Amino acid sequence: MHVLATAGHVDHGKSTLVRALTGMEPDRWAEERRRGLTIDLGFAWTTLPGGERLAFVDVPGHERFVTTMLAGVGPVPAVVLVVAADEGWMPQSAEHVDALHALGVRHGLLVVTRSDLMAPELARDEAEQHLAPTSLGELPAVCVSATTGAGMDELRAALAELGAALPAADAGADVRLWVDRAFTIRGSGTVVTGTLAAGTIRVGDELQLARDGQRVRVRGLQSLGEPAEEVTAVARIAVNLRGVPREAVARGDAMLTPGRWLTTALVDARLHAPPTPGTPGTNGTLVEPYRTRVPFVQPLPRELTLHIGAAAVPAQVRPLGGDAVRLRLAVPQPLRIGDRALLRDPGRRQITAGLTVLDVQPPALRRRGAAAARAGVLATMDGVPDAAAELARRGLARVADLTAMGADPARSALPQVTAGWLLDPTVATKMAAQLVAAVAEHDAADPLDPGLTVLAARRRLDLPDARLLAALLREPAAAGLVQHDGRIRLAKEAGADDDLPAALQTALEGLRADLQDAPFAAPDTGRLAELGVGPKQLASLVRAGQLDRIGDGVYLLPGATDRATEVLAQLGPEFTLSQARQALGTTRRVAVPLLELLSRTGHTRRTAEGNHRLRASDQG
Repeated sequence: MHVLATAGHVDHGKSTLVRALTGMEPDRWAEERRRGLTIDLGFAWTTLPGGERLAFVDVPGHERFVTTMLAGVGPVPAVVLVVAADEGWMPQSAEHVDALHALGVRHGLLVVTRSDLMAPELARDEAEQHLAPTSLGELPAVCVSATTGAGMDELRAALAELGAALPAADAGADVRLWVDRAFTIRGSGTVVTGTLAAGTIRVGDELQLARDGQRVRVRGLQSLGEPAEEVTAVARIAVNLRGVPREAVARGDAMLTPGRWLTTALVDARLHAPPTPGTPGTNGTLVEPYRTRVPFVQPLPRELTLHIGAAAVPAQVRPLGGDAVRLRLAVPQPLRIGDRALLRDPGRRQITAGLTVLDVQPPALRRRGAAAARAGVLATMDGVPDAAAELARRGLARVADLTAMGADPARSALPQVTAGWLLDPTVATKMAAQLVAAVAEHDAADPLDPGLTVLAARRRLDLPDARLLAALLREPAAAGLVQHDGRIRLAKEAGADDDLPAALQTALEGLRADLQDAPFAAPDTGRLAELGVGPKQLASLVRAGQLDRIGDGVYLLPGATDRATEVLAQLGPEFTLSQARQALGTTRRVAVPLLELLSRTGHTRRTAEGNHRLRASDQG
């Protein structure tokens, strides 16, 4: 199936042409048929002689209904531009073509209607001159009369050729269905319609409403009036939603593949100037319209309306420099890099510019000159989703976010994923060097507290996830760093004395000398002060494995508990505190916490009489 939209000035015969091609009435409202004026979107379809099915979105031509026209044209890949032979090029012909140019539409067919009322060549030639400088360029042209039937066979043949020339849709793409109509059917509930431009929808699928993130279930599908279990793009589609109230969805909403899209209210984009009369046509030579850079010099109002898909959203516009702007949307929209949209001034009733979305997660602009610097960055971007380029610009990005931007990392050769994050190799090397410097700076400032805590390291590097530190430690630039006990520190032999500053090493030698002959005579505060050892130094010696903390203010050499057990075993399986103190050659200040530690570690237990008893395995 192919889907085409009509375009053209009011009363130039768009609906009449669709009616003649399909045998269906595109005007759905009695008022439209009574007045002979299309005021809402109409839908009809037909099967061409070659068997190709063709659907039409018929749009209103009156200037009062341009927003409705844009809702119909926005998601559709090709257009049938209608110009009446007896009136020729008219104001709404120009506005519709300006909109199509702004959206980058390149495929279409020029149809000159009412050829029975006047020779069509003049209107055809005039239309071709106006089309030449636009993205539509040199369209094939057919002159017809829906009243007499003249040219209708040629028109059907031209439509078949147009359908064959349209690029194939990606059936496996993520779904973004812009809703152009929502209504209720008795016994079925809420039904929405739209043009499925990419992807596949099946009965039973779960979709997500972009408006509020609500998950909805597909109860039923129809395409061209027929029920279907599965519909693949490109197609006109009606979706019956299970358990969704009618007021929960409206024209301009979008239904999405869950978890695969970012809804954003802040967008950086490149503007495209309106077509310049007299410039040569571009159709067939301009493969990607956004690559053509036309300086945008028109002053921009602060507030415009963004039209994308079937949505029309108020937007605050901030020029950044050159052709780059930042938009702040009144309602977040599901956008991706490379999306085409347009800005319209509803007050002046004119198209202001087309645009290409460049960034859907732009950085904040806080410093003076940030806007101009940002414009310089945007000038290097081509609007083509590229995961490697995005990662290089950002340095750090979630895999899920890149995918939602349209820059699928699976399509690029990117570094290893860590906890769902990607680190640009250049940035990873720079961060690893910064981490080494941060650890060295910390250790120089506080040698008694070696290494950065994981939290401090994350803050220093502004890392959103602690697990990214593991990736940085694998970098060659971080050689010599290890993560241990919640700290990032220099890797040295465990317990080596040269880990300690010289002054602390001297104090440790003094403590060892004191405890050499009296291993349980823990130095008191006076002796510690004499050696220059305070609480901070003691904590460092414990972390370095050079002392064991027995209790408050009581420190002994490593292995003291094992030596104490050996000594106490000579007293027999059971002993008193006084006996233990005398056997260990220490004071009550040391003996009490030492016995409490032996009890906590299971070496001893208290008896009913209040004595201490060694466990059987420690009784020698």
